Amino acid sequence: MLQIFDRLSLRAILGLDAVTCLAMGGLLLAAGGLLASPLGLPEALLFYAGLVLLPVALCMLAVAVPSAPPAAGVFVVVAGNWLWVAASIALPLFGLVSPTALGYAFLAVQATAVTVLALAEQRAMARASASTAAA
Repeated sequence: MLQIFDRLSLRAILGLDAVTCLAMGGLLLAAGGLLASPLGLPEALLFYAGLVLLPVALCMLAVAVPSAPPAAGVFVVVAGNWLWVAASIALPLFGLVSPTALGYAFLAVQATAVTVLALAEQRAMARASASTAAA
């Protein structure tokens, strides 16, 4: 599945990550109140998660702008993605939230999407480092 991303540059993957982050943030801010009950997730959690995602998306875009994204910036983006995935798993696992079946599906789908983006960014960074080392 990750081979799809092998055609994309690191900048493009970071840009895609930023756009999806912005979209999810906007969705959670705009519709968190409507989603809370069907998902079984606290409205405040959805609101603040959405609020956090907006500056995160801007940071991702800032990392994506240079023709060669800085390794430290990419590392921060990837680490943040892994933390998001861990939180998505930990919240229900430790009983901090009690999602409905739809809520579990929501958490699983968004955590899977973030996992795919994190892995794609890691692979693209490795490719970029290898091409730089070969030059």
